[in-house]
Amino acid sequence: MMGPLEAYLPYLLNRAGARLAAAFQAEVRPLGASLQIWRVLAALRERDRRRMGDLALTTAIEVSTLTRLVDTMERRGLVARRRAERGDGRTIIVRTTPEGRRLTARLVPVARRYETVALAGFAPADAEQLKDALRRLYANLDALPANGDAAASTRKEKRP
Repeated sequence: MMGPLEAYLPYLLNRAGARLAAAFQAEVRPLGASLQIWRVLAALRERDRRRMGDLALTTAIEVSTLTRLVDTMERRGLVARRRAERGDGRTIIVRTTPEGRRLTARLVPVARRYETVALAGFAPADAEQLKDALRRLYANLDALPANGDAAASTRKEKRP
């Protein structure tokens, strides 16, 4: 038996993430954004001109979902796409536009405030330790099968 739900790490991570995501989504919607738009803009703010695959990994948005999202963002003038000049001509590079940078500038203070609220009561060293632990935890998850392969294999094993 697993024990109390409150002691189960995936439950705690999901609960905290879901609460932050729902509140953030509600707050940025009137600004013309969403949590997924913020993820893309934040990734491009960190390093503009990214390949779609890199953007998918960085934002944790599935490639087909990201493609539709970038389509929408491009129609709204937040990003622009072009084919890579070198290498594989199929590679698409995404960059922010001036309008995308303006929206990002409005969203950054909101995101910073959410981090401040989430880390209230943590000493700066404890906050950094938590972030380091979460980065290590995320890296550990590379040992898991990708794309739901574990769920598929579990379903196959349970069939009579």
